[in-house]
Amino acid sequence: MKKYSFLLLIIGLGVLVYVTDKIIIPLSLDVARSDLFLVGSKDKASPLPISTPLTDIAFMHCNNYIKSKLDPETSITFPKKPINAWSFGNHQYLVNAEITISTEKSSTQAKKYACRITYNNGDTEEGTEDFNNWTIEGLSGLDNL
Repeated sequence: MKKYSFLLLIIGLGVLVYVTDKIIIPLSLDVARSDLFLVGSKDKASPLPISTPLTDIAFMHCNNYIKSKLDPETSITFPKKPINAWSFGNHQYLVNAEITISTEKSSTQAKKYACRITYNNGDTEEGTEDFNNWTIEGLSGLDNL
Protein backbone atom coordinates (compact mmCIF):
# COMPACT_ATOMS: atom_id res chain seq x y z
CA MET A 1 0.00 0.00 0.00
CA LYS A 2 2.87 2.41 0.78
CA LYS A 3 4.13 1.87 -2.73
CA TYR A 4 0.93 3.13 -4.28
CA SER A 5 0.08 5.96 -1.88
CA PHE A 6 1.97 8.59 -3.91
CA LEU A 7 0.34 7.30 -7.10
CA LEU A 8 -3.10 7.43 -5.45
CA LEU A 9 -2.41 11.01 -4.31
CA ILE A 10 -1.53 12.07 -7.86
CA ILE A 11 -4.61 10.30 -9.30
CA GLY A 12 -6.84 11.89 -6.61
CA LEU A 13 -5.51 15.37 -7.35
CA GLY A 14 -6.04 14.76 -11.07
CA VAL A 15 -9.65 13.69 -10.50
CA LEU A 16 -10.21 16.73 -8.27
CA VAL A 17 -8.84 19.12 -10.91
CA TYR A 18 -10.91 17.43 -13.66
CA VAL A 19 -14.18 17.57 -11.64
CA THR A 20 -13.55 21.20 -10.71
CA ASP A 21 -12.74 22.19 -14.29
CA LYS A 22 -15.49 20.25 -16.06
CA ILE A 23 -18.37 20.29 -13.55
CA ILE A 24 -18.09 22.77 -10.67
CA ILE A 25 -16.83 25.86 -12.53
CA PRO A 26 -19.29 25.56 -15.48
CA LEU A 27 -22.16 25.01 -13.03
CA SER A 28 -21.12 28.06 -10.98
CA LEU A 29 -20.91 30.21 -14.12
CA ASP A 30 -24.39 29.07 -15.24
CA VAL A 31 -25.85 30.00 -11.84
CA ALA A 32 -24.11 33.40 -11.91
CA ARG A 33 -25.50 34.14 -15.40
CA SER A 34 -29.03 33.13 -14.43
CA ASP A 35 -31.72 35.36 -12.91
CA LEU A 36 -31.62 33.37 -9.68
CA PHE A 37 -30.32 36.24 -7.52
CA LEU A 38 -32.04 39.15 -9.25
CA VAL A 39 -34.63 41.10 -7.32
CA GLY A 40 -37.46 42.54 -9.37
CA SER A 41 -37.92 46.18 -8.39
CA LYS A 42 -38.75 49.45 -10.11
CA ASP A 43 -36.02 51.13 -8.08
CA LYS A 44 -32.81 50.80 -10.09
CA ALA A 45 -29.27 51.24 -8.87
CA SER A 46 -27.32 54.32 -9.87
CA PRO A 47 -23.54 54.68 -9.79
CA LEU A 48 -23.98 58.46 -9.76
CA PRO A 49 -25.46 60.51 -6.93
CA ILE A 50 -29.20 61.06 -7.34
CA SER A 51 -31.93 63.18 -5.80
CA THR A 52 -35.43 61.70 -5.70
CA PRO A 53 -38.34 61.97 -3.29
CA LEU A 54 -37.25 58.65 -1.72
CA THR A 55 -33.65 59.82 -1.19
CA ASP A 56 -35.04 62.96 0.47
CA ILE A 57 -37.17 60.83 2.78
CA ALA A 58 -34.22 58.52 3.48
CA PHE A 59 -32.16 61.61 4.39
CA MET A 60 -34.91 62.78 6.75
CA HIS A 61 -35.11 59.37 8.46
CA CYS A 62 -31.32 59.21 8.86
CA ASN A 63 -31.37 62.64 10.49
CA ASN A 64 -34.21 61.66 12.81
CA TYR A 65 -32.34 58.49 13.77
CA ILE A 66 -29.21 60.51 14.59
CA LYS A 67 -31.26 62.98 16.61
CA SER A 68 -32.80 60.11 18.61
CA LYS A 69 -29.35 58.75 19.55
CA LEU A 70 -27.97 62.02 20.95
CA ASP A 71 -28.41 63.20 24.49
CA PRO A 72 -30.78 66.14 25.08
CA GLU A 73 -27.90 68.51 25.95
CA THR A 74 -26.44 68.21 22.45
CA SER A 75 -27.54 70.75 19.87
CA ILE A 76 -27.51 69.59 16.28
CA THR A 77 -28.15 71.41 13.01
CA PHE A 78 -29.05 69.49 9.86
CA PRO A 79 -28.68 70.81 6.32
CA LYS A 80 -31.67 71.03 3.99
CA LYS A 81 -30.15 68.55 1.51
CA PRO A 82 -27.53 65.80 1.75
CA ILE A 83 -24.13 66.21 0.11
CA ASN A 84 -24.85 63.11 -1.99
CA ALA A 85 -27.27 60.20 -2.05
CA TRP A 86 -26.93 56.98 -4.02
CA SER A 87 -29.40 54.24 -4.81
CA PHE A 88 -28.15 50.66 -4.62
CA GLY A 89 -31.41 49.48 -6.19
CA ASN A 90 -34.29 47.65 -4.53
CA HIS A 91 -34.92 50.69 -2.29
CA GLN A 92 -31.51 50.65 -0.59
CA TYR A 93 -29.82 54.03 -0.24
CA LEU A 94 -26.58 55.57 0.96
CA VAL A 95 -26.89 59.13 2.23
CA ASN A 96 -23.85 61.33 2.83
CA ALA A 97 -24.32 64.61 4.70
CA GLU A 98 -22.68 67.05 7.06
CA ILE A 99 -24.16 68.13 10.38
CA THR A 100 -23.14 70.74 12.93
CA ILE A 101 -22.95 69.57 16.53
CA SER A 102 -22.45 71.64 19.67
CA THR A 103 -22.61 70.81 23.34
CA GLU A 104 -22.26 72.86 26.48
CA LYS A 105 -18.89 71.23 27.18
CA SER A 106 -17.28 71.55 23.73
CA SER A 107 -17.19 73.93 20.83
CA THR A 108 -19.24 73.65 17.66
CA GLN A 109 -17.95 71.15 15.14
CA ALA A 110 -19.00 69.95 11.72
CA LYS A 111 -19.19 66.20 11.15
CA LYS A 112 -19.80 64.27 7.97
CA TYR A 113 -21.69 61.02 8.13
CA ALA A 114 -22.79 58.21 5.86
CA CYS A 115 -26.06 56.44 6.50
CA ARG A 116 -27.13 53.24 4.75
CA ILE A 117 -30.90 52.84 4.88
CA THR A 118 -33.43 50.47 3.30
CA TYR A 119 -37.13 51.00 2.59
CA ASN A 120 -38.82 47.71 3.51
CA ASN A 121 -42.12 47.96 1.60
CA GLY A 122 -40.70 47.47 -1.89
CA ASP A 123 -42.35 49.31 -4.75
CA THR A 124 -45.34 50.28 -2.60
CA GLU A 125 -44.58 53.87 -1.69
CA GLU A 126 -47.39 54.14 0.83
CA GLY A 127 -45.87 54.53 4.24
CA THR A 128 -42.55 56.06 3.22
CA GLU A 129 -43.03 58.75 5.86
CA ASP A 130 -43.31 56.13 8.64
CA PHE A 131 -39.87 55.31 10.09
CA ASN A 132 -41.08 51.82 11.02
CA ASN A 133 -41.06 50.95 7.30
CA TRP A 134 -37.32 51.73 7.07
CA THR A 135 -34.23 50.00 8.42
CA ILE A 136 -30.96 51.74 9.24
CA GLU A 137 -28.34 49.29 7.97
CA GLY A 138 -25.37 51.31 9.17
CA LEU A 139 -24.16 54.73 10.21
CA SER A 140 -20.55 55.88 10.09
CA GLY A 141 -18.67 59.08 10.80
CA LEU A 142 -20.40 59.84 14.10
CA ASP A 143 -18.71 57.20 16.22
CA ASN A 144 -17.44 59.45 18.99
CA LEU A 145 -20.71 61.18 19.82
